[in-house]
Amino acid sequence: MTPDAATISVQPQDVGEQPALQRGLTVFLCANCARPARAATSAGRPRPVVPEFGWPWPVRQALVSCTGRLQPEHVLKAFESGSEAVCMIACQEDDCHYLEGSKRCARRADFLRSILDEIGLGGERLMLFHLPGTAAEDMALAAGRPLPAPANAASDDRVAAIREKVVEALRALPSNPLRKALVARASEDSCQEVDISHDDKEQ
Repeated sequence: MTPDAATISVQPQDVGEQPALQRGLTVFLCANCARPARAATSAGRPRPVVPEFGWPWPVRQALVSCTGRLQPEHVLKAFESGSEAVCMIACQEDDCHYLEGSKRCARRADFLRSILDEIGLGGERLMLFHLPGTAAEDMALAAGRPLPAPANAASDDRVAAIREKVVEALRALPSNPLRKALVARASEDSCQEVDISHDDKEQ
């Protein structure tokens, strides 16, 4: 992962209502669709405000400077580490700070799905979603133009829709065979050798 990425372990909001079977999920989220717009002359970049997805189980979220910078090995490593599914959440293609970043992410997602199909994991385990970016707002601030009307309600609706689609997809997906192998390996590693030899004749 690139040095400008941050990994966050997100715990479920209501522990009492977790499903019996917790499914591993890794989310790669673009920092530019998770922060307020900023003026070009500002002294510092505002910290990302990660959307509250309200996942019903613990999730591993990686905040990246642009989803277009995600490499296939980042996504494949998430599956190798036991994730049942991986989400890539990018800016809208017409509101990307890096112009082609969201489009590059979409092309890479198609390529990765073909790899997942080929190795037998299934391309449906990789999901791509979009949230509003901040490129247009940043440009408006830099040019001294008024910002567009806030669309917080629309963003909240999109976040809720992403959560529902991911939860529904995970319920339908079979268990990741790589995760089963990890659990089996961890179980073997946790076993300790105990010397049970005993000489009955010893007084």
